[in-house]
Amino acid sequence: MMESTRPFDCIVVGGGIVGLAVAMRLLETRTDSSIAVIEKETAFGTHQTGHNSGVIHSGIYYRPGSLKARLCVEGARRLVRFCEANDVPHQLCGKLVVACEAAEVPFLHELHRRGTANGIDGLRLLTSSEAREFEPHVDCIQGMHVPTTGIVDFQHVAQTSARLIQASGGSLLLDHRVTAIDGSREIIHIQTNRGPFKARSLVNCGGLHADRLARLSGLQPDCRIVPFRGEYYEIRPERAHLVRSLIYPVPDPRFPFLGVHFTRMINGKVEAGPNAVLALAREGYARSTISSADFLESLSFPGFWRLATRYWRPAIHEILRSHSKGLFHRALIKLIPSIRRDDLIPGGAGVRAQALNSDGTLVDDFLILEHRRMVHVLNAPSPAATSSLAIADHILEKGVYRML
Repeated sequence: MMESTRPFDCIVVGGGIVGLAVAMRLLETRTDSSIAVIEKETAFGTHQTGHNSGVIHSGIYYRPGSLKARLCVEGARRLVRFCEANDVPHQLCGKLVVACEAAEVPFLHELHRRGTANGIDGLRLLTSSEAREFEPHVDCIQGMHVPTTGIVDFQHVAQTSARLIQASGGSLLLDHRVTAIDGSREIIHIQTNRGPFKARSLVNCGGLHADRLARLSGLQPDCRIVPFRGEYYEIRPERAHLVRSLIYPVPDPRFPFLGVHFTRMINGKVEAGPNAVLALAREGYARSTISSADFLESLSFPGFWRLATRYWRPAIHEILRSHSKGLFHRALIKLIPSIRRDDLIPGGAGVRAQALNSDGTLVDDFLILEHRRMVHVLNAPSPAATSSLAIADHILEKGVYRML
């Protein structure tokens, strides 16, 4: 057990890629500061950071002027520079967004407009034959090439960040679960399962549990994390040649997720997915993982029922697709008709920490709130991993510098 007798200048709660980026940037910019990262697991980056397909997003989807748009575009550039400087394997392979039906073409053009407004270089609208020059097996009536999209192993990025934090004198405290936060005094008191700690400032990067940590500290946000599980298939290695890089559909504007797509990962494997279903536990990576406390917490939130009323039809479809390889396959052959059902091997899953407002609307942008001497990252799903370094600087500018 480790007990802090002197306050840290800043404690970051949560050892995912965003929390590690905050600690790393603090140590880079305030070299005389004492910084600690508290993580409840026995390794860093084990949840959202380690359960995704490793896409370096370009920023085409996000409303111009939003935090997501600004921080994703800047974060992607900085992430690539970080990988280059620290020998983290990555590749700017580009991606293809395709319209398979005439009704999708206007939405494809809207993505092009958004991407251009967000300052993304090299976007190019394509005819169907031009799209097949990038992805020979794709079937579409129009496409868009996004050259700044890339791939990386975000857990590798997180582990590299942790090493840099330790080399700069930061404290890394694994297997420390926060059980109480008292921010009512000048010095913040944090209780963990392995002893108490004190800090002059705190940054809550708790991901799937960020809203709970905020409430522990005395903040009562008008939102709650509702976990959505995304399930993947892998393409058999002998059929992986059907996908050169990344192939995405035009997202359905009626549903707040991107739709199933193909991703060639940095390890050479090709994934297909994800769907999006309500998880019955905040860390529910398998259908069989159920937490009655987590599920009842979702059900007791008025916003959940308002969301369910709005999206019950696509939600049922996602649940059916979760249990039907045939339905999953049917979605994929819209993009690549030559994909066979037996090309699909069950893969992994991730859980998206999506904040939901009490009025039933999903929090669309990153949500970062300052409270007392604390900053709470209350909504940072995708593209947070891509944006992590830019998010870290935004958090520092938002108030942590002033608190130190």
